[in-house]
Amino acid sequence: MPIWIFISVAAALLQCWRTAMQQKLRGLLSVNGAGFVRYLYGMPTALVLLLIAVAVTGAAIPAINPLFLLYCVLGGVFQIVATNLLIMSFGYRNFAVGTAYSKTETVQSAILAFFVLNEHPRTLAWIGMCIGLVGVMTLSLVGRGMKPKELLAATVQPAAVCGLGAGTVFAFTTVFIKLGNQSLIGPSLVVRALFTLVITNTLQILMQGAYLYWREPAELRKAFTSWRSSMWVGTLSGCGSACWFTGFAIAEVALVRAVGQIEIVFTLLFSRFYLKEILKRSDVAGLSLVVFGVLLVVLGH
Repeated sequence: MPIWIFISVAAALLQCWRTAMQQKLRGLLSVNGAGFVRYLYGMPTALVLLLIAVAVTGAAIPAINPLFLLYCVLGGVFQIVATNLLIMSFGYRNFAVGTAYSKTETVQSAILAFFVLNEHPRTLAWIGMCIGLVGVMTLSLVGRGMKPKELLAATVQPAAVCGLGAGTVFAFTTVFIKLGNQSLIGPSLVVRALFTLVITNTLQILMQGAYLYWREPAELRKAFTSWRSSMWVGTLSGCGSACWFTGFAIAEVALVRAVGQIEIVFTLLFSRFYLKEILKRSDVAGLSLVVFGVLLVVLGH
């Protein structure tokens, strides 16, 4: 089995864990503050991983060029905006709708990568992505009494708008990240991916840090004083992003994101075995659809 599949699964697991911890920070920090600590404490982890990769592979650190910096800035800004939209969707009453719509990122990434990166997943992979999306929607929205008409009306709710917007902006983020990686010259895909991550995180610290200093100075101070909680979010974010960036460098964006839908399976399993919550029949159905969709993507890659 290709290594990018294992990397994508690891990224999904780390992202699930990081999101859960980031949720707790919302009681301490604002939307921008909670997003900022992800980069502030994630960059050192990414730097350590880069240095390890350089030592193991013997590859040189790539040279920075203007096009690479442009893509890193764009990818960094889009990721900041997408993360803020996702955190905002959690703050609304109908957060399940926002979460479900944010998961449309997989299909949106596939469509965007088709036109921008000229990536052409096979038909079976497209079917798998759509089935996985149906599974995610089932898990997120079942039991809410949402018929097709009600679901359509729900798309204008703030949580849904933020969630759908997050999915769209995340899709652009992945494309810019891959373009940045492709603009580097170097023999090691892993070193290039981790170097892209380090530079992007550094730029994000500068950009969002400057915004906080200008608009929310108190939140900037909290980002440093809350380091005992925030550093774990950053560490998980750095490890998860390293997996995502590496996966994007090795395989097609759409395939990596599609396999990453397994994240919701981890969330459900955590709920069942750690929190001892009982799975409903509809949960099992949605879970099966997500797993089946991921399997089709893997078989059709």
